[in-house]
Amino acid sequence: MKRITHWINGEFSTTKAARSGDIYNPATGEVIGNVDFADSALVDQAVGVATEAFKSWRHSSLTKRTQVLFAFRELLNENKEKLAAIITEEHGKVLSDALGEVTRGLEVVEFSCGIPHLLKGGFSEEVSTGVDVYSIRQALGPVAIISPFNFPAMVPMWFFPVAIACGNTVIVKPSEKDPSAAIFMAELWKKAGLPDGVFNVVHGDKESVDALLTHPGIKSVSFVGSTPIARYVYESGTKAGKRVQALGGAKNHMVVLPDADLELAADAAINAGFGSAGERCMAISVLVVVEPIADALIEKIRTRMDKIKTGDGTKGSDMGPLVTRVHRDKVASYIEAGVKEGATLVEDGRTVKIDGNGFWLGPTLFDNVKPSMSIYKEEIFGPVLSIIRVKSYDEALDLVNKHEYGNGTAIFTNDGGAARRFQNEVEVGMVGINVPIPVPMAYFSFGGWKNSLFGDSHAHGTEGVHFFTRGKVVTSRWLDPSHGGINLGFPQNT
Repeated sequence: MKRITHWINGEFSTTKAARSGDIYNPATGEVIGNVDFADSALVDQAVGVATEAFKSWRHSSLTKRTQVLFAFRELLNENKEKLAAIITEEHGKVLSDALGEVTRGLEVVEFSCGIPHLLKGGFSEEVSTGVDVYSIRQALGPVAIISPFNFPAMVPMWFFPVAIACGNTVIVKPSEKDPSAAIFMAELWKKAGLPDGVFNVVHGDKESVDALLTHPGIKSVSFVGSTPIARYVYESGTKAGKRVQALGGAKNHMVVLPDADLELAADAAINAGFGSAGERCMAISVLVVVEPIADALIEKIRTRMDKIKTGDGTKGSDMGPLVTRVHRDKVASYIEAGVKEGATLVEDGRTVKIDGNGFWLGPTLFDNVKPSMSIYKEEIFGPVLSIIRVKSYDEALDLVNKHEYGNGTAIFTNDGGAARRFQNEVEVGMVGINVPIPVPMAYFSFGGWKNSLFGDSHAHGTEGVHFFTRGKVVTSRWLDPSHGGINLGFPQNT
């Protein structure tokens, strides 16, 4: 049985942990390892190491940083199948999903390799007689990244490549449910030539999170998780004087207009609703279908659902288990609630039969869902797809805009005017047009609106660079020739 401990100053911690947690293989239900939990003293040690490393890393040349980033990119690409296997073992998602996760994270690493261009400032000459003004961006210091279980590689990579490229040092607190991916990446950083102390990993639960949120040495916090915890992280971190970007929950709608290609829409609903067992913040969980096409679309979705193979992610399945038994039971309770509240249960994922004691729940489909039902209002974070029937585009738009979450949405239509109007009017941070999961490329920024985001900054892209740096403007005047301090007649008090 493996033991996962902290990575501090370029090596595994030798501090004996007072508390620890079990790591499960969700496909078997078996405990496969144990992870040490950090206390406030160990977090303080990690922050001290990151603070010391920052003194030299912030002054490393852009050339040096770029070389390390490129080396890390090559090592990550060479080892992406190994990392995907680690993710599948501890999270449960199928290998193809895990490999896709690593690939999307790689895109942010590649974006960060261009940091010399991204950190360029502006320069204005002669703003006054003999006076020039220019702007620069400087690193913050030690920064914390608190990442969720559903993307143990990709979500940390939304943040740490940008932070490190900008000259910061990093402490990652991964989910205790699947902590090994962060350690694997830490070892790759060391092989890439990153100085010890620049990238650190501490494991744990609320105690380690609170220690990071309140530690005076931490300059910013990046978080992804549920909305209640995102709000807590934002309020606690900002109260402690830190920059915080806290990405919360979602209830992503996919609007299907009557003129849409129903084959394309049905494929999209399957992939976006049940990929990674629905455990992703960009999953489509609600189909808003403008009549009269609901019956035809449901039949196409049902046909495709019957072909989904649920099983061990390493054995050619289409959908794996949920991450823990507790989470599996919570998602199943939503199915029961939906039936009690009057929704039509078209496909019941609770009936799936898989050998072994894994945390299994098959794809589930509800029809005739109403906005008052819990399966519509709340984030389920599982393979449960709800269909709401509406009579018009305006009714569909109103439904999306009234929901408390505003992470991602999509519209399926062949009407360019309707799509253009939707992208303008919908109150959501990321919009797909005939694209069900509109996750931006790394050179744009990821983030939602309303209760899906706390803070002003989205992840990666230009916003990420600005989040991990502070702007400084310098106004300068130099006498000419400067070595003699001779005044050639320029006014001195302009």
